[in-house]
Amino acid sequence: MANKLLHKISKNEIARFVCSAGAGFLVDMLAFNIFFHFLFVNITYRIFNATISNYAISFSISYIMGVVVNFLITRYFVFAQSKLAPYKQFVRFVSVAFIGYFANLMVIEILVKKLGVYPTYARPAAALSLFFASYFVHKLFSFSLSLRHHAVHSNNK
Repeated sequence: MANKLLHKISKNEIARFVCSAGAGFLVDMLAFNIFFHFLFVNITYRIFNATISNYAISFSISYIMGVVVNFLITRYFVFAQSKLAPYKQFVRFVSVAFIGYFANLMVIEILVKKLGVYPTYARPAAALSLFFASYFVHKLFSFSLSLRHHAVHSNNK
């Protein structure tokens, strides 16, 4: 039964993307919680004459870690059929992640400062709220695969 389920997942691009993003998400969340609770214990830090919250620093580092894991798994497990050069995939992926960084940070700031949500709850909420858009952006832009390609490819099996 488990083998059948794994086989089904391995044939479904969206399921593979969820697994890939999930791995990056787990790395990000684990690192965020370690940094937030054990490393950056002061509420704010002064960096280059700017005052930055401990959750923003924790998020920045953990996000980068999650992006690297997510890219590697997405490249080799989800969109392996992409013909785009690996360095171009990486540059595009990181470009999307860069935009995603600011979108996530904005959602975290709103949740923490405006709605009073504790940062360790705000972080996964922000990530999950932006998850669905990332699938389509990475498929179309980072790996240059059309939506039609998947539909045609899936129907031919």
